[in-house]
Amino acid sequence: MSRKMKNKVITNLLIERIASEGKCVGHHEGKVVFVSNVAPGDVVDVRITKGKSSFMEGEAIRFHEYSKDRIEPFCSHFGTCGGCKWQHINYDLQKTYKRQQVLDQFQRIAKVPIPEVLPILGSVQTQYYRNKLDFTFSNSRWLTREEINSGQEFERNALGFHIPKMFDKIIDIEHCYLQGGISNAVRNALREFARSNNLSFYDIRNQVGLLRNLIIRTTSTGQTMVIVQFGENDHESISSVMEFLKGRFPEITSLLYVINTKGNETFHDLELVTFAGLPYIEEEMEGLKFRIGPKSFYQTNSEQAYELYKVARDFAQLKGDEVVYDLYTGTGTIANFVAKQASQVIGVEYVEAAIEDAKLNSQINGIENTLFYAGDMKDILNDEFISRHAKPDVIITDPPRAGMDEKVVQMLLRLEAPTIVYVSCNPATQARDLALLGEKYRVEKVKPVDMFPQTYHVENVVRLTLNS
Repeated sequence: MSRKMKNKVITNLLIERIASEGKCVGHHEGKVVFVSNVAPGDVVDVRITKGKSSFMEGEAIRFHEYSKDRIEPFCSHFGTCGGCKWQHINYDLQKTYKRQQVLDQFQRIAKVPIPEVLPILGSVQTQYYRNKLDFTFSNSRWLTREEINSGQEFERNALGFHIPKMFDKIIDIEHCYLQGGISNAVRNALREFARSNNLSFYDIRNQVGLLRNLIIRTTSTGQTMVIVQFGENDHESISSVMEFLKGRFPEITSLLYVINTKGNETFHDLELVTFAGLPYIEEEMEGLKFRIGPKSFYQTNSEQAYELYKVARDFAQLKGDEVVYDLYTGTGTIANFVAKQASQVIGVEYVEAAIEDAKLNSQINGIENTLFYAGDMKDILNDEFISRHAKPDVIITDPPRAGMDEKVVQMLLRLEAPTIVYVSCNPATQARDLALLGEKYRVEKVKPVDMFPQTYHVENVVRLTLNS
C-alpha cells in the first residue's frame, strides 16, 4: 500500500451491504471499501489500513449515523474477542445476509443453473448453542488502550480467547454467551484457583508454563467433558488442578488431562489421561447414541446438527434399498443417521481415529449395514475400491472448508450416482465443486442452514441429480 493511501481517512462513508467473511462494503471514488464491525446503513469515517488498485480495507473511527438494523450487543467482550462478529445485527437480518451469501457465491463461482435458494433454516438457540469451546491460558493478557495509557500495573495472567490475528495475546473472558451449562463457571473457577495458587500460565513465545489450554464439551443429555492441557510434567501441580475440578464440579462426567510440550496445542497424537469419570460423553439424536471421545469431531451446534442432518436425509430421498456412500464421514454421524433408511452405507474418512468412533457408534446402536474405511479420499476412492463394493445410488459428501479434491470430484463424475447430496460449511468451495459437477449433474435444491448465530458462517445443503 502506498504511503499516500495508508492512514488516509474517508469521511461520511455509507455502508451499503455485507460481503463475504462478515465485512461490510461501501464505495469511495470508484473503489470498494471493506470495513469491519459496522452494519449496512451506518455512515462512518474510515481510516484506511490496506489498499490495492481496486479496493481498500479500513476501520471505522467515527460514526455519524447508525443503521436502523443495529441492535445492542449482549456481550461485554464483543468487538475485541472476535468469536462473534454480528451481535450488533438483529438475527432475522443475519439470516437474510447468510442466504444471500450462498446465492452470491453460486452466481459468481458455480455459474450453473440453480433453482430458487430455499429459505434459510435458522437456529432456535442464538445464544449458548455451542457444545465445545477451547480456552487458552496466557501470561500475556490483552490490555485495552485505556489500560495501557493509564500507566498502572494490571494482572497479566488470562484464560480466554486469542485476539484475532494476534497469536500471543489472549482476552480474559468473564462470561461467554456461546456455551451454556457449567462452562463459564468452570473457566472462571479454574482461573481463580490458578492465580491463587501461583500456578504458571503458558508463555506462548517462550513455550513454557504449566497451564496451557482448557477444553469444555457438553451434550444435550447433560454430560460434560473437561480437558486440561499442561505444558509441563509437574505431577504435584497437575494433581492439585485436577482434584480441584473434580471436587468443585461433580457434574463433570469426563475429566481428562494431557501433557503437551509440543509447539502447538493439537493433541491428536498425544495420550490423554482420564482423571475421573468416563473417557467419553454421549450425544443422542433421534434415539441414536453417539459416543464422543476427547479426539472426536462432532458438529458444534448439537440441536442444529439434527436439523441439518434431517435436511440432508430429506434431500437424499431414500426408499430403503439404496447403497449410500458417505464421504468425509467423520465419526459416522450422518452414515448412522441414514442407515435405517438405506440398504447399505459406506463411510470414508481421512482420520483413522474418527473411523474407529464411527464403527463403535454403529455397534452401540445395533446398526449392521454400515462399512467404514480410513484413508485419504482421493486415494481410497479408486477403481479397486469401487470394484469391491456396490456402486452408490446416493452419495452424501460433507467435506471440510477446503471442499473436495478435484480427483474426488472426477471420481464422482465417473461413478454417476443418480443423486448427490452435498453438505458444506463453505459455500464458496461448494460452488467451485458444483461448477465441475455441472458437467453431468443439475442442481435441484439448495437449502442454507444456520449453525452459528452471531457469525457470518453458514452451512449449505445441495441436492444434485444426474442428467438423463
